[in-house]
Amino acid sequence: MSNLISSLPLASVRVLDLSRVLAGPWCAMVLGDLGAEVIKVEHPKRGDDTRDWGARVGATETAYFNSVNRNKRSVCLDLQTAEGQQIARELAQQSDVVIQNFKFGGAEKLGLGYDQLKEAHEDLIYCSISGYDRRGSEAARPGYDLVIQGEAGLMALNGTADQPPLKFGVAAVDLFTGMYSAQAVLAALFERQKTGNGRHIEMALFDCGLMITSYYGLEALIKGEDPLRYGNAHPSIMPYGVFDAEDGPLVIAVGNNRQYERFCREVIERPDLVEDDRFRTNLSRTANREVLAPELEREIGKRTRQVLLERLTRACIPCGEVAGLHEALTSTRAAEAGLVTTCTHPEAGSTHVLAPPYRFDGARLPVRSAPPQLGEGTNEVLRSLLGLSEQRLSQLKADGVV
Repeated sequence: MSNLISSLPLASVRVLDLSRVLAGPWCAMVLGDLGAEVIKVEHPKRGDDTRDWGARVGATETAYFNSVNRNKRSVCLDLQTAEGQQIARELAQQSDVVIQNFKFGGAEKLGLGYDQLKEAHEDLIYCSISGYDRRGSEAARPGYDLVIQGEAGLMALNGTADQPPLKFGVAAVDLFTGMYSAQAVLAALFERQKTGNGRHIEMALFDCGLMITSYYGLEALIKGEDPLRYGNAHPSIMPYGVFDAEDGPLVIAVGNNRQYERFCREVIERPDLVEDDRFRTNLSRTANREVLAPELEREIGKRTRQVLLERLTRACIPCGEVAGLHEALTSTRAAEAGLVTTCTHPEAGSTHVLAPPYRFDGARLPVRSAPPQLGEGTNEVLRSLLGLSEQRLSQLKADGVV
């Protein structure tokens, strides 16, 4: 394992993760997956908020916390104390990257703002994650994924036209912001190799939420109004979406006119739907979807998923069953890819951890360490990085600082 760790892309990088909940921890976890040493700072008693969210794992972890904190060490510090703040500053001086998502101005009040830290560490890469533009009129507003899904127009994209606004099933804004932030940190690390200079990266949830609208967003600007909502159908391609077979749902993605012809002739045995001028091209099919859709739904509903999937596969048309979440996670496909792994746990015995999605030179990057119990790395990290003695650590614990 040691040779593998030393060969990971970010093996020489240390990250101080002062963030909590989702966007910041996700960014730090991505860097940890790529080999960085990640030190997660948490309150000695409460820990990260997400240690109390969702299904419990042992005494201090939950499924929510574990989903964004693999490949990290947990160090407990009370940042409301002067000693805790000083230790955090010293850890920052030993780190390449600092990630924080305090409320606006919160890091500065603790003496952990970018300008304060860079005085002694000019090549520091510092990532601030906030709800809104830190230089705008809403800088002080707290940012929450659900709120920003509404404000960025994302809820207006989901569901069908007869439904009220609908959020994504996962905290999509937080997750995308975490990924965008990790990309920015990687770019800054690359630049630092050439220039020796650090960077202050500023990321906002609203900015990233608006980016997710992508082609829908541009279409709204072109038309001057909200695009129609099509639920599981595609706004620009027909037929393309979720359909109900005789025994359950499946996905059918007919991407071009040649596929449509094979679909009609070989899958649903309706050559008349190819020869009809209203359906010859994708543009004409989308323009006449209200006529075509019931015909397709009727034919698909007459056949079982197995029959349809076999015919679709022979016709080289993308397709698949709609699986439940547990079914997908426990599928042969997920097992063969090594996407779900099990780590030992001192209290629960073992716990499931999702593996990083990256492969380098054919090998999936490893889960080097399970999501940490609260404060499990405090003594070791402070002893090895800051040289604190056992006596000093004991006193800090007695004082409630760690």
